[in-house]
Amino acid sequence: MQTMDSFNFKGRKALVRVDLNVPLDAQFNVTDDTRTRAVVPTVKKILQDGGSVILMSHLGRPKGKVNPDMSLRPVAAHLGGLLGVPVQFAVDCIGPDAQAKAAALQPGQVLLLENLRFHPEEEKGDEAFSKALAALGDVYVNDAFGTAHRAHASTTIVAKFFPQAKLFGYLMAGELDSLARVLHRPEKPLCAIVGGAKVSSKIDVLRNLLGRCDEVIVGGGMAFTFAKAQGGTVGSSLVEDDLLDTARAILDEAAKRGVQFHLPVDTVVADAFADQANTDACPADAIPDGWMGLDIGPETIKAFSAVVKRARTILWNGPMGVFEMTNFQRGTRSIAEAVAEATAQGAYSLVGGGDSVAAVNRFGLADKISYVSTGGGAMLEYLEGKVLPGVAAIQEH
Repeated sequence: MQTMDSFNFKGRKALVRVDLNVPLDAQFNVTDDTRTRAVVPTVKKILQDGGSVILMSHLGRPKGKVNPDMSLRPVAAHLGGLLGVPVQFAVDCIGPDAQAKAAALQPGQVLLLENLRFHPEEEKGDEAFSKALAALGDVYVNDAFGTAHRAHASTTIVAKFFPQAKLFGYLMAGELDSLARVLHRPEKPLCAIVGGAKVSSKIDVLRNLLGRCDEVIVGGGMAFTFAKAQGGTVGSSLVEDDLLDTARAILDEAAKRGVQFHLPVDTVVADAFADQANTDACPADAIPDGWMGLDIGPETIKAFSAVVKRARTILWNGPMGVFEMTNFQRGTRSIAEAVAEATAQGAYSLVGGGDSVAAVNRFGLADKISYVSTGGGAMLEYLEGKVLPGVAAIQEH
């Protein structure tokens, strides 16, 4: 398979699917440029080879209609600043303006197409729309891991029009390599930290991880479903009563496979879902009525941190509590610090999922993690063992 390093883009027009779905303020300034910066290495390599670049992306959810508030035009100027070259802009992603600007593009130049999702055909994976996009370039590069789990026109279908000239960009290759390193060739012991609000969104992830991990840590709101499944009382904590049997089955499966399955022993509780609420600490399986668990407690922090620090490979998806509120962030911060410490001692760490990434950024620890993933939904589906359509489209010959 071709790679960014093995492919020479000299004289080629590269059609590159990127993820420029970035937050904009009321004045249309980019407020977090993590995703725009992630695009730079792939674009620079193409330009340095003597190629030209046609970038395509979506922004927001315009639902197949033109919405000026979701135009990618403001992103073009921002990206130009990062690349050090002006980024031209086409007022549509297909049609006369896109065709004329793509045709006139010279080596060393960059063109950004307007929001793909202004056309309903993008999310439908429409063949004719894909063909119109494909006609703009002569090599296809997918560098948008965040949308790799969607079989959309620009992420999947378009690849079939480039049977001999399709490849992953640097970001996509890096994401896939870090996931493979954790799931398929980990240095043992492998520890997975799974958090977040609901068991329902992580059942398949937990099931797939049980066959690969030595230790699994569960925190966040989802832990209370496990506590109740084992006969505990959880007050008014978040719980999914329809998944109690599922939680028990996961615990049985872990025991059968010899996986150490760690649940919170204590929790920080509050009498309301608010930062100003009254707080207390109590056993995680004996929460009084009218109280809800919003973070892992001090004993749990100690126990979980010890597990993390003895791991050689660490996967973290989902926070330990409501870390957005200062009174309930200690658990998530402590686990982030433990992951950073283990990494400094030589462990390989992968953090992914919007909330976990937001947490390591908030606590200033992102640069102390081996790899911070850009894809929330795509990473979850990969961890569930699913084939990502955007990945398969490049790998198929």
